[in-house]
Amino acid sequence: MPDAAVSADAAAAAALRVALPPGGLFAEREWRLAPRPFGLPPKLFRRIEELGPRLLGFYRAANLLYRRSVAGKEPEWIARYLEAGKPSEVVALAREAAWKNDLPAVIRPDLLLMEEGFAITELDSVPGGIGATAWLQTAYAEVSRGARGGRKEAACGMIEGFRAVLGEKEGLAAIVVSEEARDYRPEMEWIADAISRGPHEPKGAAEGLASASRSAPRTPGSAVKVCRPEDLDCRETGVFLGESRVGTVYRFFEIFDLPNVSGWRPLADAARRGLVRVTPPFKPQLEEKLWMALFWFPQLADFWRRELGDRYFRDLRGVIPFTWLMDPAPLPPHAVIPRLEIHDWRRLGGFSQKQRDLVLKVSGFSPRAWGSRGVWVGSDLPAEEWKRAVEEALAEFERTPRILQTFARARVVEHAWHDFEKGATVGMRGRARLCPYWFVAGREARLGGVLATICPADKKLIHGMKDAILTLAVSEETSQIYG
Repeated sequence: MPDAAVSADAAAAAALRVALPPGGLFAEREWRLAPRPFGLPPKLFRRIEELGPRLLGFYRAANLLYRRSVAGKEPEWIARYLEAGKPSEVVALAREAAWKNDLPAVIRPDLLLMEEGFAITELDSVPGGIGATAWLQTAYAEVSRGARGGRKEAACGMIEGFRAVLGEKEGLAAIVVSEEARDYRPEMEWIADAISRGPHEPKGAAEGLASASRSAPRTPGSAVKVCRPEDLDCRETGVFLGESRVGTVYRFFEIFDLPNVSGWRPLADAARRGLVRVTPPFKPQLEEKLWMALFWFPQLADFWRRELGDRYFRDLRGVIPFTWLMDPAPLPPHAVIPRLEIHDWRRLGGFSQKQRDLVLKVSGFSPRAWGSRGVWVGSDLPAEEWKRAVEEALAEFERTPRILQTFARARVVEHAWHDFEKGATVGMRGRARLCPYWFVAGREARLGGVLATICPADKKLIHGMKDAILTLAVSEETSQIYG
């Protein structure tokens, strides 16, 4: 690399480091800073952009399928699977008519970058990373303008997208972060402050980012606050934070954690009465990974094709790995589990390492359903551990359903990060997970930005870790940072 490029990368990394909020973006978490965003071929980036309307269509179809199952217009086992292990009070939330048509306002899939295209390994409607991705957009843009001597500030896709979904109802927007989700509170505080500030003229790469909260004017009507569930005051006339009436609550807590969330019942009641908008809605059925299995059920193919249309249906079949629901119910003597060619799920526990190119996951409504805590990669486990994981999945199906997927093997990529201890920018071979964020306002999904997490190549599971690079994914064609 030419000396000028090395010097520019070092300067960019230093500016990014100085610009980090004093408390960081995640509690007690670090990552590797990349001087530059992660570039994607233009054709691949366009495919990611086009995924948003397809996933919004998928959520709409899933919502309809569940409602029709509850009403007896589709097979009852659909609702039974989605309600498995949930208390009656949670099932009542799922079936509540007041928000029957509501969908998550933020859609974020996990995409693994493959040799050809990408694979969707998860859909997350209560995603972390919103604030971090917004900060990265702002930070890279500030650094780029500082290098060019520019002054004009462009709109940030993540900030503007989140602002749009939080501002659909008049009043204060409250981002409610539970104790269980406290690690993400710093990034939510950063983006709440950025939205409340409104557009401002930066002072420079580091100074502008670090001091903006002290110098930027407030934008009327865009007030956003981060709070704990117990900070909300649910009254007969509405929901309040202090003396400010709340119009929208962004629910940053999982429904499985409701027993530990103070005041969720009066909040749900206020939403039921139309006094406040809560997003994502109280719909645990939409937070189950087993939707990916239902998408592959032959009995439901006509429904999905009809609701999505042929093109969207084919496109999603091309990126959602084949997924099984590990229902231990006995099969007829002549039947086998498709593609595995076994009659009994217990046979799966005896598969060879080569046959175990599979991944087992907790579907949802469990503390183990997020992150890597409820994921077992078959080829990476000793035979006995894999057998135990299979047996546990079958034994716990009625309480905590599991899904099984073909393992999506991410390709190896290279990207540079700055090692501050050595004072050098170094390359790293790794595997990339891309997390695009779509913000749903009205009937459209708008891409706000794409977070890239690049883990060392020897890691089977790709997630935020100390030796991972967190950066933006952008199109190489335009080096576009904003959504």
